[in-house]
Amino acid sequence: MSTLTAATQFSGRAQLAGKRWGAGAAGIVAVLLLWSAAGYFEWFKGTIPTPWAVVQTIGDQGWTYYANNFGPTIELSLRGFVWGNVLAIGLALMVVIIPLIEGVATQLAIISYCTPIIAVAPIVQVAFAEVQTMIIFLAAISVFFTTMIGTLAGLRSPHQASLDLVKVYGGGTIAQLVRVRIISALPSTFAALKIAAPAAVLGAVLGEFLAMPERGAGPALIVAQQRGDIPAVWAIALIAGAVAGVGYAIVAVISTYVTRYSTGMAGNT
Repeated sequence: MSTLTAATQFSGRAQLAGKRWGAGAAGIVAVLLLWSAAGYFEWFKGTIPTPWAVVQTIGDQGWTYYANNFGPTIELSLRGFVWGNVLAIGLALMVVIIPLIEGVATQLAIISYCTPIIAVAPIVQVAFAEVQTMIIFLAAISVFFTTMIGTLAGLRSPHQASLDLVKVYGGGTIAQLVRVRIISALPSTFAALKIAAPAAVLGAVLGEFLAMPERGAGPALIVAQQRGDIPAVWAIALIAGAVAGVGYAIVAVISTYVTRYSTGMAGNT
């Protein structure tokens, strides 16, 4: 690749990134202005505080308060994220190896997705004595469908010619899986994992909201609601959203490098 071509590509990428950042910044400003107007003019009967009131509440409650409450939530979300995705990816691999179980696996994934968590929570609470186990289970079930379907679609994405080439050289289903399918599935799998990261946080917060552990974002949200502290409710909700966004961003960064590797572009400049 020539220096001129590389410079042209870099300039094009920089311009595209600049447009994206500009559009994102404009969207954030528009949301803040609309939010400020809703809080200042007391739309929806004053249930929307101003951004400044939320920021002031966060400052008054302090870092320690949010660290103590969001620390357990992040830990349980991460554990549910890992367990749910490991099971989902493992099941997708099993479907490729044993196609006969596809119907059962797909139905299981659909049931986990369509069944309301609020309906599942009481059953899980009875089945598991520990509150933390219930919260991890709800976080895991929140990510299972997306990752399983995304991984399965990726495992089936390779061109038939690539699979035939492995077969010609004596490779069977396992060799095709290791040498072709898994590599081809990486972009689709990580796209699903990006969606799964915020879903795990949502599942954990909802589990805490129902199970009421001693500490967590869910109990903190309930206490703020009972006090009628609307800015505190918004502060907890926004921080929970920020945590979910950080999880998405981390997976997205990893996905960028993994996708370049899977498409053979890791060595290009």
